[in-house]
Amino acid sequence: MSDSILTDDIRALVGFAGERIEVTFPWGIEREGLRTFTQAIMDRDARYWDEDFAKSTRFGGLVTPPIYVAYLGRRSPPGSEDTITAAYAANPNSDGIGGVARAESKGGLPPIRTTLKRVLNAGNEIEVRSYPKIGDRIFSQGRYASIRERVTDDGAPMIIITTETTYTDQDGAVLCILRASQIRR
Repeated sequence: MSDSILTDDIRALVGFAGERIEVTFPWGIEREGLRTFTQAIMDRDARYWDEDFAKSTRFGGLVTPPIYVAYLGRRSPPGSEDTITAAYAANPNSDGIGGVARAESKGGLPPIRTTLKRVLNAGNEIEVRSYPKIGDRIFSQGRYASIRERVTDDGAPMIIITTETTYTDQDGAVLCILRASQIRR
């Protein structure tokens, strides 16, 4: 490969952060959403549903699983357009997940313009700092943490894009940092 697929415009996006936005739908963390989520992930930890037990823990009350905040922004209000259907209509090669919002949406990151069309999930990790509590309002802010170029075994170019989304509560305390990587080939 003679030419780098990483242009100066793409390199300039590293470190770019979107606007900090509230991600809850349409209220803060509440019991019914927490009940539904913990049932879906089959986590029976009593600190998520038993108020008396939760009060006896170091948390002093009901908390949510740390990853719960990352799913709050994916909920759609009743009667709204299905986001996965919309993603496929806009891009038939969509992974259906979408990841960090794009610049067109509030808090979004600008698109990475490249000729590489295939998109693969390269993994996720979460750094947990604190557990959200019932009534918390959740905010997120995404940023491009890194964009690296690699060459596949067959000589084809690819880039690895890592975004970091920091989730905070209404007081600005960091709850968790979600790092998501994708490969473009």
